[in-house]
Amino acid sequence: MTRTRNISLLSLLFALIACVICACLLVGCGGGGGATSEGTAEDTAGDPFTPPSNIALSVFNASAATGQNNAFIDISQASLGYVGASATSGSRLKLQVTKNGQSMNYDMPSDGTPIIAPLDMGNGTYTISVMQNTSGSRYAELYSTSVNAKLQTEQAPYLVPNVFCDYDENSQVVWKARELTQNAENEGDALRLIYEWIENNVSYDNAKAEQLAGKSGYIPDPDETLQTQRGICFDYASLAAAMLRSLGIPCQIVTGYVSPDGVYHAWNMVWIDGSWKAAHFTVNPKDWTRVDLTFAANGAGSTVGDGSNYTDRYVY
Repeated sequence: MTRTRNISLLSLLFALIACVICACLLVGCGGGGGATSEGTAEDTAGDPFTPPSNIALSVFNASAATGQNNAFIDISQASLGYVGASATSGSRLKLQVTKNGQSMNYDMPSDGTPIIAPLDMGNGTYTISVMQNTSGSRYAELYSTSVNAKLQTEQAPYLVPNVFCDYDENSQVVWKARELTQNAENEGDALRLIYEWIENNVSYDNAKAEQLAGKSGYIPDPDETLQTQRGICFDYASLAAAMLRSLGIPCQIVTGYVSPDGVYHAWNMVWIDGSWKAAHFTVNPKDWTRVDLTFAANGAGSTVGDGSNYTDRYVY
């Protein structure tokens, strides 16, 4: 799999349009449900499952932040796999995270509300910059700093909330995840229970996809998806990630291309120490395992989900 890190303002737009195309071409535009899981508690595996007493959260530490021009960056939690930033401006803002010439850009609120961005390119020196729109697609730097990140673990960025997977201890997704997995015996069992619930209860929202088709910068809200039980591919991936991360199970949100038509899509990669199988996806021992809930929820069966059919572009 290849990962292209150059950012495009149109990438999220393409993702939203492609979600509708994916659902219609590959699985039809019906509601959720219809897919039958083959996994049982007896054939799941992984480490014994005990949900953490306190969920791991990401924070913007204003007292540790440095900045200028009303732009501030907090790098104090880099070892945990993330940075925070906030700024106030009358213009559009972006947070740029760069390492070895590869950049990720994130839309920032202009009212000073902080955002959390993952350090998803491993150990090494990152440059973090707050950029302000000047005209058209041009941006000027308001403030920049660097950090030599030494991650506690490879999975660290995918155990905490970030801008595309936002939740806290009071979020409904946290309570729902604990409710669903209260009888789970191992991590594979917890994953199966969450997967089955999303598969059977969340329907693909074609109207929402059409509404967002002409817009960029969409940010999913896991609690909203849980409440409405409807969403597009980005919502599915964000909801699953929020539930799993809150339980201490590392989960990536990945956007990229799905063959055979090269449509843009979003899915999850989950880290499980063990092996188990269920309908639509397989958990591989000691490796990242692809979980594509959008297709499963629409009853695609085994028509997609083979890792060779996917090309990663962005990982959050």
